[in-house]
Amino acid sequence: MTIDEVLPIAPGRTAGDWTRRGGTPAAPSRGRLRPLGLREVTLLPGFWQRRQDVNRSASLAHIEHWLERAGWLGNFDAAVEGRLPGARRGREFADTETYKLLEAMAWEFGRTGDLELEARYSAIVRRVAAAQEPDGYLNTNFGRPGQQPRYSDLEWGHELYSFGHLIQAGVARARTFGTDELVEVAIRAADHVCDVFGPDGIAGVCGHPEIEPALVELYRVTGDRRYLEQAALFVDRRGHRVLADIEFGRSYFQDEVPVRAAEVLRGHAVRATYLAAGAVDVAVETGDTELLDAVTRQWRAAVARRTYLTGGMGSRHQDEAFGPDFVLPPDRAYSETCAGVGSVMLAWRLLLAQGDPRCADLIERTLFNVIATSPSDDGTRFFYTNTLHQRVLGTEPAADTQVPRAASTLRAPWFEVSCCPTNLARTFAGLAAYVATSDDDGVQLHQYAAARIRTALPGGRAIGLDVDTAYPADGRITVRVTEAPDAPWTLTLRVPHWADGATLDGVAVPPGQVRVRRRFAPGETVVLDLPVRPRLTAADPRVDSVRGCAAVERGPVVYCVESVDLPPHVPLEALRLDPSIAPEDRDGAVVVAGRLASLPGNEWPYGPPGRETDVRALEVTLRPYHDWAARGPSTMRVWLPLAAG
Repeated sequence: MTIDEVLPIAPGRTAGDWTRRGGTPAAPSRGRLRPLGLREVTLLPGFWQRRQDVNRSASLAHIEHWLERAGWLGNFDAAVEGRLPGARRGREFADTETYKLLEAMAWEFGRTGDLELEARYSAIVRRVAAAQEPDGYLNTNFGRPGQQPRYSDLEWGHELYSFGHLIQAGVARARTFGTDELVEVAIRAADHVCDVFGPDGIAGVCGHPEIEPALVELYRVTGDRRYLEQAALFVDRRGHRVLADIEFGRSYFQDEVPVRAAEVLRGHAVRATYLAAGAVDVAVETGDTELLDAVTRQWRAAVARRTYLTGGMGSRHQDEAFGPDFVLPPDRAYSETCAGVGSVMLAWRLLLAQGDPRCADLIERTLFNVIATSPSDDGTRFFYTNTLHQRVLGTEPAADTQVPRAASTLRAPWFEVSCCPTNLARTFAGLAAYVATSDDDGVQLHQYAAARIRTALPGGRAIGLDVDTAYPADGRITVRVTEAPDAPWTLTLRVPHWADGATLDGVAVPPGQVRVRRRFAPGETVVLDLPVRPRLTAADPRVDSVRGCAAVERGPVVYCVESVDLPPHVPLEALRLDPSIAPEDRDGAVVVAGRLASLPGNEWPYGPPGRETDVRALEVTLRPYHDWAARGPSTMRVWLPLAAG
């Protein structure tokens, strides 16, 4: 099968068409909105282009270096040479980090055509392909003498999860290039999964979802309906206690309640968001409105009751999981970077399916305050978790150190579980895909960044837009039409939920969406002004851990105070925020009025209320949360206690 011998993924659009347009991570065949390709949206100099360029120039090579150094890429060589299990390195899911790197490389090639990157990609693919078994099975941790048998540990083995990331890499390559060795490897792997886990096969699921969205995307590429049916089978099996119980309960695997019956996202946060993303994919492709409504209900409940101000998800360290409703302690925030990636995946699919701007709001919040927070400025160190309150000074790991996992002290170069760096790499590589969409009537802008958009509506009606903005530093977004059909069409712009006072061409517009429909002429502009200024934010009073506190936001960006910005010998825990004085912009930072409180003695931490007294007033500088710890070890907090009176 060649890449053009496929079903259309949208009216007039084949997978070969995606190849010409640079590909896109999720390509539903139906829905309210259609995604654009990575060659249809080009990020221009600004906040996100810089991060995308650092990913390309530094992070991909850094990850490749560590995969070699840690021996995880060498596992494929060891499999071919018969040196397993003795020579194997890394955790049971270590293969997936190579697959995610390949996916990132594929998206990068799709948007840039970088031939040097292509050569590195091809060299890795050859090593991976050589390790595939004749029946399509590919995993360096199972199935050989001295290793556990295949599929003997569905709870923790991650075999299907690994296949999912392999298939996603193949999908990325198919959409950005066409058929090649990796695409063929991915198809053989998917065929193997369907043979083994189909209606007459093993009636199980993987402890870590990911195979579900991967199989649907492969169906969208190839048109082979068996992949869609297998994904649907996995979704419907889950929740019927097909996995063994564990100390965290079956909710950890989302296996205690069927997907259609669940009321909220729960359990392991990455698993939950990946499963929900796959369920949306299945629902969209099969026209299953009951399933789509179920996932929408769960997402809305999780956003309303189980999501941090930053957009982060997961408040429990012990099982990397969602906690109960409104249990969102800032100092115990797990908020795994990969859960942020999963949240973006899920919200994006819901946005494409339903067009709800609240999905784009959450994507924006998560991108600026989780995805942008994890990597260092140079793209070679990463946060695994994203705390909102750092109580003690961190220790910076050496550049050649592989750290155990999730301590939120300072960014680390590599982890024994390094799912987050590779997940960031594929997200940044495909970032332009989240900026805009189209439908039969026009173009919709969802994320604001300096960008060039060139696309066509059905019937070949070409549209060109140049987006000029310094967002989020500045709230003005100027959209200039460079090409337009000689007929009316609609330009839709998202107005974020926080943007009370926004204007379009000087006219007030409410949060949500604003649509401009007319016959545009090249050279015309539309100007959206968003009120990007500092504001105080309070939490729902049911979030007990931050009652009596406020946070500072500016546009979509959450701010924090770090100990390095306080006067010498001023403890962060003594700082109180004076809400009677509005925060203000100053020299690229936000300044708030603070008071220092006297702290009780150390003999006994309890006593009558009202023991605090103000010592003195001071101005306090806050900086974007995504920049915290960039200047070395510091303590930090997002939520600041309010001064009494």
